[in-house]
Amino acid sequence: MASPLVERPDLPAYMTWEQLEQLPDEVARQIELWDGRVMWVRRGPAEHQEFTNLIWSGLRRCARNDMAGDPQHCWRVHTETNIFFGRAGKSDFVTPDFLVQRCLPEPYQDVRADDVLLAGEVLSPSNSQTDIDEKKAKYAKAGIPWYWEVTLAREKSAIAMIRAFALETSHGPLPEGVHPLYPANYLLTGKWTPKDSDAISTEFPFPIHIPWSELEF
Repeated sequence: MASPLVERPDLPAYMTWEQLEQLPDEVARQIELWDGRVMWVRRGPAEHQEFTNLIWSGLRRCARNDMAGDPQHCWRVHTETNIFFGRAGKSDFVTPDFLVQRCLPEPYQDVRADDVLLAGEVLSPSNSQTDIDEKKAKYAKAGIPWYWEVTLAREKSAIAMIRAFALETSHGPLPEGVHPLYPANYLLTGKWTPKDSDAISTEFPFPIHIPWSELEF
């Protein structure tokens, strides 16, 4: 989000959505609630916003092309929109940088994880691996079938790599007494860099073809 950061007030470790709504907007928009736990969200540099918008534009174009070819398909592509987990309540949510969802029957409805096809994050150099892994685990636990990571270059204003992950809900054999930490996880199914490809190209969750020329800052 492009708005400037404000000083973080002293807040409790856990809050409800209703309590979050009472905060000033410039504070509330910096917070996600993970099962009610207050998680401060780092806002990236201008490049973060620009590349988020470029990814959104490419995905939106591809979604529209798919819908034009099959009227039964209806997708919406958004940036920085809350995904609420569970079928009720709003005190467990994250705000991905971009997402693709099924069209909802009515306007202005909350986006629930069941409605999301793809969630994506644009990773700035300041993002920690722990933060990335924990947020990815929440997407997987919620059953979101596709997850994208967009990694920004460190030395210039450019995308260094885009990786696509597919949801895996089973696991291979493990030694007796050993259990996976998470019941679902993501498997890497696609990786693109400007050096080894002309475009981001995949058939899932619908045909996507985004030339790198569309993703230049």
